[in-house]
Amino acid sequence: MYKYSLVIPALLIYGILFIVPAVIGIYYSFTDWNVTRTGINFIGIDNYITIFKDNELKKAIANTFIYAVLVVVFKNLFGLLLALAVNVKMPFRNYFRSIFFLPCVLSTIVIGLVFVPILHPEGILNSFLKAVGLGFLEQSWLVDSKVVMYSIAGVSIWQWSGYHMVIYLAGLQGISETYYEASKIDGANAFQRFFKIYLPLLAPSININLILSLIGGLKVFSEPYALTGGGPGKASMVIALEVFSKFGKGEWGLGTALNVTLMVFVSLICIPLLYFMRKKEVEE
Repeated sequence: MYKYSLVIPALLIYGILFIVPAVIGIYYSFTDWNVTRTGINFIGIDNYITIFKDNELKKAIANTFIYAVLVVVFKNLFGLLLALAVNVKMPFRNYFRSIFFLPCVLSTIVIGLVFVPILHPEGILNSFLKAVGLGFLEQSWLVDSKVVMYSIAGVSIWQWSGYHMVIYLAGLQGISETYYEASKIDGANAFQRFFKIYLPLLAPSININLILSLIGGLKVFSEPYALTGGGPGKASMVIALEVFSKFGKGEWGLGTALNVTLMVFVSLICIPLLYFMRKKEVEE
């Protein structure tokens, strides 16, 4: 048995580098800390009132939740479908696994630089749609304020579905073949086997993927920064990008309050979801 004292160094590092700055940040979120001021004054919840009254900041919050919902649904849907596809015995399946996972290895900034010309109004995607007779689907993907968040979410889904595929694939390979053989003897078809056997036993993998994709969706920064910088106008601004913008302008108190708000959103959504999903897990 290892002594609990062995974790003290790790706890100290975690406390110094995370807990202490977080507590200090919460304090500064209640101040008027600003580049234009020589002192720091306590102003209560004024920064938080500003966040929920300012139309630009409310738009950023709405964009963040739209993006989070889209990526949670489609990263998990495509990740699960890819996992089911490459879990079947077929030639070159390991190569397919590598190909689907490869985008996760690339930097989001690099992905952004690649997709900006692809999604340009006169770019590769619209040219392809026009060439195959689907010109009616052409969009100003990163310029139209009505579709820009969906475009950004689509790029993220393309990049990270392979990551979630790996987690689902690990879950599928952890399911005993005896379940499959018994269900086949009982005459269950593919859909019955999936919904009655695989899906319940995949609950731990679903739990992990939902939480990871939800946290990543709420904390999104790199994708809108690389693809649009928050534009056109402020149409694709998200919370993390607003925090970056506020700190860049020297509005440190307001930026810190916005960051604390993001932390509260993540905690209030993810912790109950984690508790709920844990109760749904089935032991094999």
